[in-house]
Amino acid sequence: MNTIDQASPFAGVDGLLGLSQRTPPHNYQAEQALLGALLANNKAYERVSEFLAPEHFAEAAHGRIYRAIQRRVEAGQLADVVTLRPEFEHSGVLDEVGGPAYLAQLLTAMVGIINAGEYGRLVHDCWLRRQLVDVGEEVVNRAFGAEAELSAKEQLEAAEQRLFDLAKDGGTEGGFVTFERALTDAVELAAKAFSTPGGVSGLPSGLRDLDAKTGGMHGSDLMIIAGRPAMGKTALATKIAFGAAQALVREAQEKGEGVQPRGTVAIFSLEMSADQLATRLLSEAARISGDKIRRGDISQRDFDRFVEVSRELAILPLVIDDTPAITISALRTRCRRLKRTRGLELVVVDYLQLMRPAAGTRPESRVLEISMITQGLKAIAKELSVPVIALSQLSRAVEQREDKRPQLSDLRESGSIEQDADMVMFVYRDEYYLAQRAPKEMGFDNGGKFEEAMTKWQADMEMAHNKAELIISKQRHGPTGTVKLFFESEFTRFGDLDVVHDGSDRH
Repeated sequence: MNTIDQASPFAGVDGLLGLSQRTPPHNYQAEQALLGALLANNKAYERVSEFLAPEHFAEAAHGRIYRAIQRRVEAGQLADVVTLRPEFEHSGVLDEVGGPAYLAQLLTAMVGIINAGEYGRLVHDCWLRRQLVDVGEEVVNRAFGAEAELSAKEQLEAAEQRLFDLAKDGGTEGGFVTFERALTDAVELAAKAFSTPGGVSGLPSGLRDLDAKTGGMHGSDLMIIAGRPAMGKTALATKIAFGAAQALVREAQEKGEGVQPRGTVAIFSLEMSADQLATRLLSEAARISGDKIRRGDISQRDFDRFVEVSRELAILPLVIDDTPAITISALRTRCRRLKRTRGLELVVVDYLQLMRPAAGTRPESRVLEISMITQGLKAIAKELSVPVIALSQLSRAVEQREDKRPQLSDLRESGSIEQDADMVMFVYRDEYYLAQRAPKEMGFDNGGKFEEAMTKWQADMEMAHNKAELIISKQRHGPTGTVKLFFESEFTRFGDLDVVHDGSDRH
C-alpha cells in the first residue's frame, strides 16, 4: 500500500482537498420556513429585522424575496404572495427555484410568528459560519504567500481584525435595556460619588482639581490630551497613569493586607522606550532631575533616594508597552489579554499619530487612517469598559495666533478625533511662549522703554512661572473650562496648584 511520508510537502493534501470540497454551512429549510412566516404574517418581520439582512441568506433568491418583503413592510405596505407575485414574474428572480409558484410553496413551509425569531437566528448563524470559512480560507491563502508583502505577524493581526469586525458587526447581541435597570446603574454611580471624598465616582487621576471637574475617569470614555511640542503632554499622561495606579493600590490596602489591586494601568509608549518612561516617573517621584540622572551627575544621597523610591514604585500596578508604530489590532489584543489575566483599569496611548491602522487595511487618506484609529480606541474603551487616554499632536495653526491657547480646530485631522472623543483636553503653558518673547535691547530706541518692557515681561514671567493650564474644550458628561495646574519643568512634573498657601508642599 502506498503511503505519503508525513514530512513530505504533499502530506495532508487529501485533508485540505476534503475541506475545500465541503458545502458551505446553510439551512435552506430554515430560510423557507422564515420567508413563509413573513409572507403569511408581516408582524413576524419585527422579530428578525434588527439582526437579519438579505445577504445573510445562503440562497440568493431567498435573499431577494426577503429584500422585497423588507422594502414593502418598512414602507408600511402589505407584503404577501399577491403583492409580490407581479414583481417577481417580471424580474424572473424565481425562475431558478421554480418560478412565481415558488411563493405559494413557501407558505406551506411556514412556521408560526412565535418561531420566526428562532429561524431567523438559524439563518444568521449559518451566515456567520460561512464568514468564518471565508476568513479561514483568507488566512490559509495569505500564509501560502497570496499577499507576500504581509509578514506572518501582520497576517496574524489582519486575521484578528477580520474576526473582531465579524464579532462587532455580525453579533445579534445588544438591544434595549429597561429604564429600571438604567436607573439602578445611575443610582449606584451617584451613591459611589456621594460616598467618595471629593465626589469622585470614577478612577482618580491624582490631580485634585481635574477630578473635581470630571468626577474621575469613567469606563468606556475616550479622552484626548493634546498640545504643541514641549507643553508636557507625556508628563501629564504619566502623572495621571501614576495617580490612577496609586489609587488602585490604596483601594486594595483599605480592603485588607494581601489584597491585590483590582486591575492594572497600561501605558503604550510609541515615542519613548520603557526605561526612559520609567526614568521620568522616578525623576518625578524622587524629585531628581531626569537630565542629571541620565548624565550620572547626582550625589550618593540622590542615588540612594533614587533606589529607595524605585522600590516603593515597584508595587504599582503599571505596565509599559514600548512597541513602535503599534497597530490598533495589536493594541486591542494586548489589552484584552491584560484584562483577562491581570485586570485592566486604564489605557494610555502616547501618542495617536504614531499608531497604525489594522494590518491589511489601506486607508485612502491620512484623515481616514486617523478616523479608523480613534474609532478603534473608542471601541476598545467600550468593549473592555475602561477609560482610554490618547495623546495627540496639534497643528501649527496655534503658532500663527496672538493667543496661543489651543482650540478644537487645532487638532490634526480634527474632525474624527473631536467626534469620537468623549473628552478633549489641551495642555497649555504660557511660560513657554513668554520665554520666547523676552525683550531685546536692540529693538528699542532708548533704554527707558526697554527697561519698562523688561519689567513688564519679568512680571508676566513671574505670574506664569511653574503654572500650566489644562483646557477642557469638550466633555460629554460634564462642564468645559480650565483647570489650573502646578508644573515643575526641572522634573517635568505636574501637580495640584495651591493658590491659597503658595509656599506649601504640592502633591
